[in-house]
Amino acid sequence: MFVGSVFMRLQQQSRTMSSAGSPSVMKKLIRIDVTSDTICPWCFVGKKNLEKAMDATKDLYNFEVKWHPFMLDPSLPKEGLDKNEFHRKKFGSRAQTLINSVDQAFQSVGYRFGSGGLIGNTLDSHRLIELAGRQGLDKQNALVDSLMIQCSTQEKYIGDREVLLAAAKSAGIDGAEEWIDNPNSGLLEIQIEMEKNAQNISGVPHFLINNKYQQTGVQAPDLFIQTFKRAARDAEGNC
Repeated sequence: MFVGSVFMRLQQQSRTMSSAGSPSVMKKLIRIDVTSDTICPWCFVGKKNLEKAMDATKDLYNFEVKWHPFMLDPSLPKEGLDKNEFHRKKFGSRAQTLINSVDQAFQSVGYRFGSGGLIGNTLDSHRLIELAGRQGLDKQNALVDSLMIQCSTQEKYIGDREVLLAAAKSAGIDGAEEWIDNPNSGLLEIQIEMEKNAQNISGVPHFLINNKYQQTGVQAPDLFIQTFKRAARDAEGNC
């Protein structure tokens, strides 16, 4: 009697595992490495388009997104410069046209571009993103989102210590105050990554999918989805 009941339980477990563990229902893992700068408005638009593509395919794939540092202008001072004045000096008579183009792109992802406030050195924001990544990629992504929204839509200065700490708190990051106050925390890791990126990346945002497919610049959600499909087919071929 005992042997018979055990046999029946084993049959039930086998049927359950066969149904739930079937390759036809298993999601493929898509790893995405994103290189960006926190003051880059196009990086924000690229991030939101990536999220649209991920949301549209969440029933097909699991995603792992990791953020890597890039500094568009390392010479910017830590105390910051007036953003509008900076744009006028850099782009001249084209400044307002470019700002309008950025704003149109922001509206396409549900935001408005804030061209005011300060713009400055982003090293401390990248150091904080490094700390967040050590505590989990979900926290890192939440921090990147908060920093970009504050910089590009709310006209806050993300070089400001209090703004950084508030963003860290909202993302649930531990030890942010001690980390930010020590200028060497995460510095070596950031320097190594940026030296590597300088050799391989010419512009941001830059997306590397499953360590094979590269895309630079703002991509439409459909283009991301096509790349996800290619990466998933590769994974099937390697099984």
